[in-house]
Amino acid sequence: MRTRHVDLDDAALTENTRAAYPITHIPNMTRTGKAGHPKHIIMLTCDAFGVLPPLARLNSAQAMYHFLAGYTAKVSGTEAGIREPQATFSPCFGAPFMALPPTTYAKLLGDKLAKHNVDVWLINTGWSGGSYGQGQRIKLASTRAMVKAVLSGALKNVATKPDPIFGIAVPMSCPGVPGEILDARNTWKDKAAYDRKACELAAMFEKNFAENASDASAEIKKAGPKQPN
Repeated sequence: MRTRHVDLDDAALTENTRAAYPITHIPNMTRTGKAGHPKHIIMLTCDAFGVLPPLARLNSAQAMYHFLAGYTAKVSGTEAGIREPQATFSPCFGAPFMALPPTTYAKLLGDKLAKHNVDVWLINTGWSGGSYGQGQRIKLASTRAMVKAVLSGALKNVATKPDPIFGIAVPMSCPGVPGEILDARNTWKDKAAYDRKACELAAMFEKNFAENASDASAEIKKAGPKQPN
């Protein structure tokens, strides 16, 4: 029966139903559609390999590198036909919509970061303690706590350590987040299996970068993952 009411639980036409509503439905909206410059930028990824840390601070070069990579995973419930997560790279997190070479937008991002002194963070909402099928999805409550900590400035002076393969700065602590999940390698019982899977993902990053960002600056090229010798 046709009711003209949208059923957001109906996946017959799309796995990822969207809804639109008037901007006046938002209490604190602004009709200009503009805001000030952000103090923090958060890049989201969903790592089905379970090797990226749930939270990391990126320097400018790393921010441009991960922006160019656009790494995440297609997961069930967002795309038709997906039964288990599949790794994917989409430069600038929106390759089909980029009219110019991706490095053009990466350089623009770098210029804006420098001009406005913005911190950049990578938040992984994917798996921890193992890959898909063995590990567990990072709890939504932990992800929310990370976002809150970033936006509140609670992580401004937090101690960090570099990820040995991906090089990004992993906080040693985060309010509201179990400390044991912050170091992705430590969540795996089989550390050798983690190392193999991390190297597998690092190789995918390298291959993608060579195919899509060969004209990137030397600074950006050096910001990618490093395979152990």
